[in-house]
Amino acid sequence: MSDRERTIAYFSMEIGLDERFPTYSGGLGILAGDSLRAAADLRIPMVGVTLLHRRGYFHQHLNESGEQTESPADWFPEDFLQELPERVSVTVEGRTVQLRSWEYVVHGNPGNTMQQPITVYLLDSRLPDNDPRDQALTDTLYGGDSRYRLSQEVVLGMGGVALLRALGYDKVRVFHMNEGHSGLLVLALLEERMGSSGSDTLTEEDKATVRSRCVFTVHTPVPAGHDTFPADLTEEVLGTDRVRLLRTTPGFDDDTFDLTSFVMAFARAANGVSLRHGQVSAGMFPEYRVGAITNGVHAGTWVCEPFAALFDRHIPAWRGDTRYFRYATAIPLEDVRAAHRLANEMLANEVKSRSGVILDPNALTIGFARRATGYKRGDLLFTDLDRLRRMVQSQGPLQVVYAGKAHPKDDAGKQIIQDVFAAAGDLRDAMKVVYLEDYDMALARTVVAGVDLWLNNPQKPLEASGTSGMKAAMNGVPSLSVLDGWWIEGHVEGVTGWAIGDENPATEADEIRSLYDKLEHSIMPMYYGRPNEYATVMRYSIALNGEFFSAQRMMFQYLRNAYSQHGEGFPE
Repeated sequence: MSDRERTIAYFSMEIGLDERFPTYSGGLGILAGDSLRAAADLRIPMVGVTLLHRRGYFHQHLNESGEQTESPADWFPEDFLQELPERVSVTVEGRTVQLRSWEYVVHGNPGNTMQQPITVYLLDSRLPDNDPRDQALTDTLYGGDSRYRLSQEVVLGMGGVALLRALGYDKVRVFHMNEGHSGLLVLALLEERMGSSGSDTLTEEDKATVRSRCVFTVHTPVPAGHDTFPADLTEEVLGTDRVRLLRTTPGFDDDTFDLTSFVMAFARAANGVSLRHGQVSAGMFPEYRVGAITNGVHAGTWVCEPFAALFDRHIPAWRGDTRYFRYATAIPLEDVRAAHRLANEMLANEVKSRSGVILDPNALTIGFARRATGYKRGDLLFTDLDRLRRMVQSQGPLQVVYAGKAHPKDDAGKQIIQDVFAAAGDLRDAMKVVYLEDYDMALARTVVAGVDLWLNNPQKPLEASGTSGMKAAMNGVPSLSVLDGWWIEGHVEGVTGWAIGDENPATEADEIRSLYDKLEHSIMPMYYGRPNEYATVMRYSIALNGEFFSAQRMMFQYLRNAYSQHGEGFPE
């Protein structure tokens, strides 16, 4: 049996394939890229499908007060990708849209000689025979209105299935939908099934057959992350016949097409991206069985050069098997500190190059880099500026490195960036605060490794998982975080980092008090007064969290519990 007959097809609206081209916006796309790289490490027979996004997400520009403006992130796919000759088509608003594809090969950990590279196909509608409106459908990631978004999802889901068939992937075992944006692949599979049976009516057997091949990962409890479309718009884009078919399935009522509910109904296995998120998702979709596979990050992508060299000396098998991170407990503390000093220097050089700010090499450096949106509360640290000033006077210097884009339509997220800039100005005589614009994979790799402490303070329970703290942990950087998402599983107080509050509901005032107390009374005294103890926390971050929160572990769980029809599955 060939790989094309036993393939797992991984669909995602965005995939962080390479830092040189902008086919991702943030955590969802980076997770997709890490999943494919780990699958290559584990020799999982997988193929990826996504959109080309010729104009990317966007370039972020920040003025002196933190006001964000955007410009297209144009790039030239022919410089990086191989165009394929095959053409397929989809129907959008009654128009035939021709699609071509570009091929990119994903590799696992450098130095892993046992890996099996994975091919990703990027769909592209910019062809001269298409209507100008349709040529732009694969231009912008998360751009446009609901009509544009639904049309893109037709291209990804239905066009992706058509492309795989044209390329000879006739017997794909599993279709993995990474978030609901690719959910219309289910509609394509239903139509295939009905076509093969010669029936114009969807039977329970048809539904069961399609369900047996679909796996779904839901990524967020935030309502804005779940696509819904008005019934009339859905009919305009998909056509009357397809809407008639959809009305016989869950997820469609008289007024609305709920894409997440539709996908849930046709998922053999559905999972959240942390234990807590699985529980939250099960509450959101009580009629379906929802499990949990906690996210992980790809070591070869996110471990910085100084720590990669350190691991090569002490635990060289890490490149093929990240479970060897557990042996980091034997690395001498001085070697951990030396590698971290080099990572600090790399960050300082990057900050100076981008902003002109010269970081203090002796100051405790806090990192906060992620999408700027309301529930992530990027300005929470600056609630009490006087407390921060007193903290610096009594314990030692502090500095904070920020980065992260706000979606162009997220006014609240944009305001948070401005609030951070305002706080930086108010605190200029007490501590350094720098916000680096245009956050991307390359900058993320430097920031997560170069800071001394990773801060995360989302509003509970809206953090589905979070992966930036996992990347930091692999580089020996402990977290100070609200107990939500992955940190509930990764937190051991004073061993892998520190918790803001506890698992119980709390007021924001309580969380702010806990954040300041942990900084002033636990973290800063250890960092400045007991450096060996702080280095021990760094080492345990690698050995415990670096080992468990790896993409290899995550993909092994997908292989065993979601992809395999004979695996253990998710518990009831």
